[in-house]
Amino acid sequence: MTRALIFDCDGVLADTERDGHLVAFNQMWREQSVNWQWSLDQYAVKLKIGGGKERIASLARDDDFRAAYAVPATEEAWLATVAEWHKRKSDIFKQLVMSGAMPGRPGVRRLTQEAHDKGWTLAVCSTSAAASVQAVLDSVVGKELASTFAGVFAGDIVKAKKPAPDIYNHAAEALRLSPADCVVVEDSRNGLLAATAAGMKCLITTNALTEHEDFSEAALVVDCLGDPGQPARVLANRSAAKPSVMVTVADLEAILAVPAQTAPGQR
Repeated sequence: MTRALIFDCDGVLADTERDGHLVAFNQMWREQSVNWQWSLDQYAVKLKIGGGKERIASLARDDDFRAAYAVPATEEAWLATVAEWHKRKSDIFKQLVMSGAMPGRPGVRRLTQEAHDKGWTLAVCSTSAAASVQAVLDSVVGKELASTFAGVFAGDIVKAKKPAPDIYNHAAEALRLSPADCVVVEDSRNGLLAATAAGMKCLITTNALTEHEDFSEAALVVDCLGDPGQPARVLANRSAAKPSVMVTVADLEAILAVPAQTAPGQR
Protein backbone atom coordinates (compact mmCIF):
# COMPACT_ATOMS: atom_id res chain seq x y z
CA MET A 1 0.00 0.00 0.00
CA THR A 2 1.42 3.38 -1.04
CA ARG A 3 0.69 6.13 1.43
CA ALA A 4 1.26 9.74 0.53
CA LEU A 5 1.89 12.99 2.38
CA ILE A 6 0.94 15.94 0.20
CA PHE A 7 1.73 19.51 1.21
CA ASP A 8 0.22 22.75 0.06
CA CYS A 9 2.98 25.37 -0.21
CA ASP A 10 2.02 28.88 0.84
CA GLY A 11 1.25 29.16 4.54
CA VAL A 12 2.08 25.46 5.06
CA LEU A 13 5.77 25.05 4.20
CA ALA A 14 6.49 28.62 5.30
CA ASP A 15 4.60 31.83 6.05
CA THR A 16 5.06 32.80 2.44
CA GLU A 17 1.80 34.71 2.02
CA ARG A 18 2.54 37.34 4.66
CA ASP A 19 6.33 37.47 4.38
CA GLY A 20 6.73 36.71 0.69
CA HIS A 21 3.85 37.04 -1.75
CA LEU A 22 2.33 40.16 -0.19
CA VAL A 23 5.74 41.82 -0.03
CA ALA A 24 6.45 40.84 -3.64
CA PHE A 25 3.11 42.09 -4.97
CA ASN A 26 3.57 45.47 -3.33
CA GLN A 27 7.20 45.82 -4.45
CA MET A 28 6.19 44.92 -8.01
CA TRP A 29 3.57 47.69 -8.10
CA ARG A 30 6.08 50.22 -6.77
CA GLU A 31 8.50 49.24 -9.51
CA GLN A 32 5.74 49.60 -12.10
CA SER A 33 4.83 53.06 -10.70
CA VAL A 34 1.31 51.80 -10.02
CA ASN A 35 -0.20 53.68 -7.07
CA TRP A 36 -1.52 50.55 -5.38
CA GLN A 37 -0.61 48.51 -2.28
CA TRP A 38 -2.41 45.72 -0.46
CA SER A 39 -2.63 45.84 3.32
CA LEU A 40 -2.45 42.56 5.21
CA ASP A 41 -6.21 42.62 5.79
CA GLN A 42 -6.92 43.35 2.11
CA TYR A 43 -4.62 40.55 1.05
CA ALA A 44 -6.30 38.13 3.44
CA VAL A 45 -9.54 38.73 1.50
CA LYS A 46 -7.76 38.21 -1.83
CA LEU A 47 -6.47 34.85 -0.61
CA LYS A 48 -9.97 33.49 -1.08
CA ILE A 49 -9.14 33.65 -4.81
CA GLY A 50 -6.88 30.78 -5.86
CA GLY A 51 -3.77 31.81 -7.80
CA GLY A 52 -1.63 34.94 -7.99
CA LYS A 53 -2.56 35.87 -11.55
CA GLU A 54 -6.22 35.46 -10.66
CA ARG A 55 -5.83 37.78 -7.67
CA ILE A 56 -4.26 40.47 -9.85
CA ALA A 57 -6.88 39.98 -12.57
CA SER A 58 -9.69 40.50 -10.05
CA LEU A 59 -8.55 44.10 -9.59
CA ALA A 60 -10.20 45.01 -12.89
CA ARG A 61 -13.49 44.82 -10.96
CA ASP A 62 -12.22 46.96 -8.06
CA ASP A 63 -13.37 50.60 -8.30
CA ASP A 64 -10.58 51.83 -6.02
CA PHE A 65 -7.97 50.14 -8.18
CA ARG A 66 -9.50 51.49 -11.38
CA ALA A 67 -9.29 54.97 -9.86
CA ALA A 68 -5.56 54.42 -9.28
CA TYR A 69 -4.74 52.70 -12.59
CA ALA A 70 -6.17 52.88 -16.10
CA VAL A 71 -7.15 49.26 -16.72
CA PRO A 72 -6.83 48.42 -20.44
CA ALA A 73 -10.10 48.49 -22.36
CA THR A 74 -9.78 44.99 -23.80
CA GLU A 75 -9.55 41.76 -21.81
CA GLU A 76 -6.64 40.61 -23.98
CA ALA A 77 -4.60 43.71 -23.12
CA TRP A 78 -5.48 43.45 -19.42
CA LEU A 79 -4.49 39.78 -19.22
CA ALA A 80 -1.19 40.58 -20.94
CA THR A 81 -0.53 43.21 -18.27
CA VAL A 82 -1.51 40.75 -15.55
CA ALA A 83 0.93 38.15 -16.94
CA GLU A 84 3.75 40.70 -17.07
CA TRP A 85 3.11 41.88 -13.53
CA HIS A 86 2.83 38.34 -12.20
CA LYS A 87 6.12 37.31 -13.82
CA ARG A 88 7.96 40.18 -12.14
CA LYS A 89 6.21 39.50 -8.84
CA SER A 90 7.31 35.83 -9.04
CA ASP A 91 10.93 36.88 -9.65
CA ILE A 92 10.83 39.14 -6.58
CA PHE A 93 9.30 36.33 -4.54
CA LYS A 94 12.06 33.89 -5.53
CA GLN A 95 14.68 36.45 -4.52
CA LEU A 96 13.01 36.74 -1.11
CA VAL A 97 13.06 32.95 -0.71
CA MET A 98 16.74 32.74 -1.65
CA SER A 99 17.56 35.49 0.86
CA GLY A 100 16.32 33.32 3.71
CA ALA A 101 13.54 35.76 4.57
CA MET A 102 11.01 32.93 4.99
CA PRO A 103 12.13 30.12 7.30
CA GLY A 104 10.16 26.90 7.22
CA ARG A 105 7.24 26.48 9.58
CA PRO A 106 7.84 24.30 12.67
CA GLY A 107 7.80 20.57 12.00
CA VAL A 108 7.72 20.63 8.20
CA ARG A 109 11.23 19.37 7.60
CA ARG A 110 11.08 16.92 10.53
CA LEU A 111 7.79 15.33 9.43
CA THR A 112 8.91 15.24 5.79
CA GLN A 113 12.09 13.37 6.75
CA GLU A 114 10.17 10.95 8.99
CA ALA A 115 7.61 10.21 6.25
CA HIS A 116 10.36 9.71 3.68
CA ASP A 117 12.24 7.34 6.00
CA LYS A 118 9.06 5.28 6.45
CA GLY A 119 8.48 4.97 2.72
CA TRP A 120 5.69 7.47 2.20
CA THR A 121 5.31 9.16 -1.17
CA LEU A 122 5.88 12.92 -0.91
CA ALA A 123 4.34 15.64 -3.09
CA VAL A 124 3.32 19.30 -3.18
CA CYS A 125 0.09 20.66 -4.68
CA SER A 126 -0.16 24.44 -4.96
CA THR A 127 -1.86 27.16 -7.00
CA SER A 128 1.34 29.25 -6.99
CA ALA A 129 3.85 29.39 -9.85
CA ALA A 130 5.84 26.16 -10.13
CA ALA A 131 9.25 27.85 -9.92
CA SER A 132 8.24 29.69 -6.75
CA VAL A 133 6.94 26.51 -5.13
CA GLN A 134 10.13 24.61 -5.95
CA ALA A 135 12.23 27.44 -4.52
CA VAL A 136 10.28 27.35 -1.25
CA LEU A 137 10.46 23.55 -1.03
CA ASP A 138 14.23 23.54 -1.63
CA SER A 139 14.72 26.25 0.97
CA VAL A 140 12.53 24.68 3.67
CA VAL A 141 13.48 20.98 3.51
CA GLY A 142 16.80 21.23 1.68
CA LYS A 143 17.52 20.31 -1.93
CA GLU A 144 18.51 16.73 -1.12
CA LEU A 145 15.23 15.89 0.62
CA ALA A 146 13.26 17.97 -1.91
CA SER A 147 14.71 15.82 -4.69
CA THR A 148 12.93 12.78 -3.21
CA PHE A 149 9.47 14.31 -3.79
CA ALA A 150 7.54 12.32 -6.36
CA GLY A 151 5.84 15.44 -7.72
CA VAL A 152 5.55 19.20 -7.39
CA PHE A 153 2.21 20.08 -8.97
CA ALA A 154 1.74 23.83 -9.20
CA GLY A 155 0.68 26.87 -11.18
CA ASP A 156 -1.49 26.38 -14.24
CA ILE A 157 -1.07 22.60 -14.42
CA VAL A 158 -4.87 22.38 -14.01
CA LYS A 159 -7.45 24.90 -15.18
CA ALA A 160 -9.66 25.06 -12.09
CA LYS A 161 -7.81 26.08 -8.94
CA LYS A 162 -8.65 25.45 -5.30
CA PRO A 163 -11.31 25.06 -3.89
CA ALA A 164 -11.82 22.84 -6.96
CA PRO A 165 -10.24 19.40 -6.36
CA ASP A 166 -8.50 19.31 -9.75
CA ILE A 167 -4.91 19.70 -8.51
CA TYR A 168 -5.33 16.83 -6.05
CA ASN A 169 -7.12 14.67 -8.60
CA HIS A 170 -4.26 15.34 -11.00
CA ALA A 171 -1.64 14.37 -8.41
CA ALA A 172 -3.44 11.14 -7.54
CA GLU A 173 -3.67 10.17 -11.20
CA ALA A 174 -0.10 11.19 -12.04
CA LEU A 175 1.39 9.34 -9.07
CA ARG A 176 -1.06 6.41 -9.25
CA LEU A 177 -2.24 7.01 -5.71
CA SER A 178 -5.52 6.08 -4.09
CA PRO A 179 -7.02 9.28 -2.62
CA ALA A 180 -8.00 7.25 0.46
CA ASP A 181 -4.27 6.72 1.17
CA CYS A 182 -3.35 10.41 1.01
CA VAL A 183 -3.02 12.92 3.85
CA VAL A 184 -2.98 16.54 2.70
CA VAL A 185 -1.53 19.34 4.83
CA GLU A 186 -3.35 22.60 4.12
CA ASP A 187 -3.78 25.95 5.85
CA SER A 188 -6.97 27.40 4.30
CA ARG A 189 -10.60 26.51 3.80
CA ASN A 190 -10.13 26.59 0.02
CA GLY A 191 -7.38 24.00 0.34
CA LEU A 192 -9.43 21.91 2.76
CA LEU A 193 -12.40 21.86 0.37
CA ALA A 194 -10.15 20.90 -2.54
CA ALA A 195 -8.52 18.03 -0.64
CA THR A 196 -11.72 16.57 0.79
CA ALA A 197 -13.55 16.87 -2.55
CA ALA A 198 -10.72 14.76 -4.02
CA GLY A 199 -11.43 12.09 -1.39
CA MET A 200 -8.28 12.77 0.65
CA LYS A 201 -7.93 13.28 4.40
CA CYS A 202 -6.85 16.77 5.42
CA LEU A 203 -4.69 18.02 8.27
CA ILE A 204 -4.82 21.79 8.80
CA THR A 205 -1.97 23.92 10.12
CA THR A 206 -3.38 27.38 10.80
CA ASN A 207 -1.58 30.69 10.44
CA ALA A 208 -2.35 34.35 11.13
CA LEU A 209 -4.17 34.78 7.81
CA THR A 210 -6.37 31.69 8.10
CA GLU A 211 -6.82 30.95 11.81
CA HIS A 212 -10.43 32.18 11.87
CA GLU A 213 -11.62 30.15 8.86
CA ASP A 214 -14.03 27.22 9.10
CA PHE A 215 -12.13 23.91 9.24
CA SER A 216 -15.02 21.70 10.34
CA GLU A 217 -14.27 19.08 7.64
CA ALA A 218 -10.61 18.63 8.68
CA ALA A 219 -9.45 15.44 10.38
CA LEU A 220 -7.01 17.36 12.58
CA VAL A 221 -6.39 21.09 13.11
CA VAL A 222 -3.16 22.30 14.74
CA ASP A 223 -1.39 25.64 14.88
CA CYS A 224 1.79 24.03 13.49
CA LEU A 225 3.27 20.55 12.99
CA GLY A 226 5.58 21.02 15.97
CA ASP A 227 9.25 20.62 16.74
CA PRO A 228 11.21 20.12 19.96
CA GLY A 229 10.95 23.48 21.70
CA GLN A 230 8.13 24.57 19.37
CA PRO A 231 5.16 22.37 20.36
CA ALA A 232 2.05 21.95 18.25
CA ARG A 233 -1.24 23.05 19.78
CA VAL A 234 -4.27 20.92 18.86
CA LEU A 235 -7.25 23.11 17.94
CA ALA A 236 -9.64 20.36 16.77
CA ASN A 237 -9.36 16.61 16.36
CA ARG A 238 -11.84 14.39 14.54
CA SER A 239 -9.48 11.44 14.13
CA ALA A 240 -7.70 8.85 16.24
CA ALA A 241 -4.47 10.87 16.07
CA LYS A 242 -2.94 11.76 19.43
CA PRO A 243 -0.33 14.45 18.79
CA SER A 244 1.28 15.84 21.92
CA VAL A 245 4.32 17.97 21.21
CA MET A 246 4.58 17.10 17.52
CA VAL A 247 2.53 15.63 14.67
CA THR A 248 4.20 12.35 13.67
CA VAL A 249 3.76 9.70 10.99
CA ALA A 250 1.83 7.68 13.59
CA ASP A 251 -0.69 10.54 13.66
CA LEU A 252 -0.89 10.53 9.86
CA GLU A 253 -1.61 6.80 9.95
CA ALA A 254 -4.35 7.41 12.54
CA ILE A 255 -5.89 10.03 10.26
CA LEU A 256 -5.94 7.54 7.39
CA ALA A 257 -7.62 4.98 9.64
CA VAL A 258 -10.85 7.01 9.74
CA PRO A 259 -13.39 4.85 7.85
CA ALA A 260 -14.33 6.29 4.48
CA GLN A 261 -18.03 6.42 5.27
CA THR A 262 -17.41 8.60 8.36
CA ALA A 263 -14.48 10.60 7.03
CA PRO A 264 -14.59 14.37 7.65
CA GLY A 265 -16.55 16.09 4.90
CA GLN A 266 -18.56 12.93 4.08
CA ARG A 267 -20.97 12.82 7.02
